[in-house]
Amino acid sequence: MHFMDPKAEGWTLGELAQLVGGRLEGPAHFRVSRPVRADSNDPNGIAFAENQAFADAAAGVGALIVSDEIDAHGRPAIRVTQPRLAFGRLLHFAHRPIPIMEGIHPAAQIDPRAWVDQTASIGPFVVIEKDARVGARAKVHAGAYIGEACVVGEDTIVYPGVVLMQDVRIGDRCILHANCVLGADGFGFVWDGKQRVKVPQVGGVVLGDDVEVGAGTCIDRSTCGETVVGDGTKLDNMVQVAHNVTIGTSVVIAAHTSIAGSVRVGNRVVMGGQTAIADHRSVGDDIMLGGRTGVMQDLTKSGEYFGLPAQDVRESLRQMLAIKELPALLKRVKALEAQVAQMEDKE
Repeated sequence: MHFMDPKAEGWTLGELAQLVGGRLEGPAHFRVSRPVRADSNDPNGIAFAENQAFADAAAGVGALIVSDEIDAHGRPAIRVTQPRLAFGRLLHFAHRPIPIMEGIHPAAQIDPRAWVDQTASIGPFVVIEKDARVGARAKVHAGAYIGEACVVGEDTIVYPGVVLMQDVRIGDRCILHANCVLGADGFGFVWDGKQRVKVPQVGGVVLGDDVEVGAGTCIDRSTCGETVVGDGTKLDNMVQVAHNVTIGTSVVIAAHTSIAGSVRVGNRVVMGGQTAIADHRSVGDDIMLGGRTGVMQDLTKSGEYFGLPAQDVRESLRQMLAIKELPALLKRVKALEAQVAQMEDKE
């Protein structure tokens, strides 16, 4: 089914029910213009509600996507098993790609020794250095820099201001968000007794297929060899990945996380925001690190970890709860010490 531009006319509920595979409750011709939050005051919007509280708060919304057990209060609704998943499908369709012209913009600067597939799109003020390669159907947006001997895979999107310094290889179907920097020097210095001496960083960076790198994220080139990010891994905004790090497949890393040099991260790892991993540490497969966790030692057993230093989440939470009792415990100890002192004086 072909749908119209969501900014122009929107969709009928009948069309949306077919799109998300749901059961319509209300007039099929009822039209909505955009997906919105449940607490919005938008009679032309459609929201999802995973629980009754969100549905109750959605009095100002034109229509809802809900499960069968939710009371929609008479509002037009699409009934589905997983409202969040159905709403996500709608968001995918409503998403508007950032515009880019087909072909190579005349304001782009491409070294004659570079290779750009004829189906790729290159925006204005893009610089592509010698020996770089841009694959089929790739999109490189305005102001991006593709350095010497870098590779951009097929169907990969490089958003404005992205910098690939040198020897960076990007797989297929990757997304590099605005102003991320891949291939800058690793933080390598040696103290010679008088000053910090820079250690040259001559390696590269390799991203697998289907990797997404958030805005402002930095992935450093290795001292030698390669800094590696595996297939399907997703990095949030403002993440730091240092030199010689190896990250496995299907890893998720939230914002402000810092991974120090030569760390090895396994497959399917999840890192909450502001996680920090010390250099030369290892994090095994199927490990979840809560936000602000500090990894100081190797973690090999799958499971959930939290705290500084990282430990089993249940033990860490018990310790946090115990800390709240410290003022009362200290008061009791001082009282007991006073009683002991009185007893000693009587003797």
